[in-house]
Amino acid sequence: MKIVTIILAAGKGTRMKSNLPKVLHKVCGKSMLEHVIETAKNAGSSREVVIIGSGAEEVKKNISGVEFALQAEQLGTGHAVKMAKDKLADVDGTVMILCGDTPLITSDLLKNFIDSHNKSKAAATVLTAIMPDATGYGRIVRNQSGTVDKIVEHKDANEDELQIHEVNAGIYCFDKKILFDALDKVTNDNAQGEYYLTDVLEIIHNQGLVINAMISNDFTQILGINSRQQLALAERILRQRKNFELMDSGVTILDPDSTFIDSNVEIGRDTIIYPFTFIEGNIKIGENCSIGPFVHIRPGSKIGDKVKIGNFVEVKNSNIGEGTKLPHLQYIGDSDVGSNVNIGCGTVTCNYDGKNKFRTTIGNNVFVGCNTNLVAPVNVGDNVYIAAGSTINQDIPKDNLAIARARQVNKSNWKDKRD
Repeated sequence: MKIVTIILAAGKGTRMKSNLPKVLHKVCGKSMLEHVIETAKNAGSSREVVIIGSGAEEVKKNISGVEFALQAEQLGTGHAVKMAKDKLADVDGTVMILCGDTPLITSDLLKNFIDSHNKSKAAATVLTAIMPDATGYGRIVRNQSGTVDKIVEHKDANEDELQIHEVNAGIYCFDKKILFDALDKVTNDNAQGEYYLTDVLEIIHNQGLVINAMISNDFTQILGINSRQQLALAERILRQRKNFELMDSGVTILDPDSTFIDSNVEIGRDTIIYPFTFIEGNIKIGENCSIGPFVHIRPGSKIGDKVKIGNFVEVKNSNIGEGTKLPHLQYIGDSDVGSNVNIGCGTVTCNYDGKNKFRTTIGNNVFVGCNTNLVAPVNVGDNVYIAAGSTINQDIPKDNLAIARARQVNKSNWKDKRD
């Protein structure tokens, strides 16, 4: 059964104290909203409507592959969902609702959630979790039979309800018609003066319809991000997941706690990653590579098989061929480096003239001596040998030795006149 998704992303996120819309803050290399959209798609969503409000134009500029609906005034979650009604006029069946600030949710959990909703044949299904500290979360109020009566927001909860640790994840599946009919009955008679989406469940319950609830076995997946501290926690969780995923696929990460790998990075088996390494963006690293300590691999790079990258190396927007060695202390930017190349310590590709970026191309089986400057745009042919200390600003044909340094002059009987 096809499912469409509404993603709530209109809030300002005042606790972030940022000019950037909250949902655009990045976690593990991608914005929170991108994580949620990707997870929804991987769970089987056929369409996604993102509700935007605060910073709407900025969100639209940075997010693609979805539809947008504007909530001009932030009058609550129920009001936000209503903004998608016209977009979904041609939709029948199930609507899933997600929050744009929950980047830790996984597609496996959402698949199980959708499956639970379909099997229950309920009018609505809510995802819940047992939260050790339930502060700030809506509480799930069940009746004697164990089904859900209602959800009470934290600020509206009484003393008994505040003792409940089963909380609302803010994730739902609804029959589309029942959802929007119930939304028309929601009022703003509450502590916040807002139209709560959670009130829909009580309305549906009072109509005698069934409300299903599925408890997540991992409360961390439903954590909403509202502050910089929570953002850092989400970063740590997602990076640990990514490192464990890579290790399960055959990558050796010597110290996962000091290795920082973005969620879109791909690494082949039997590659070894040393501590204090940063690998960012849509990076591909081949098999049997060695990535040394204090390495920074930046977006736009592709590392071939059996490549060795030593300590204190930065690679940016570059392709590194099979068997090539970058032993230590290099900057390789905007470059295409062939196979079986050895680049000596202290080599720099000078890719920026202060206004524009240019590329360096290095052929196969090239030896680049220590402390070489390659001033782009420049092409180095196959089987070239570059003498240490050279500054190369002209193309080098294949099978050549290139020496580009001033002749050494020694001054005899020299005395330092600064004394």
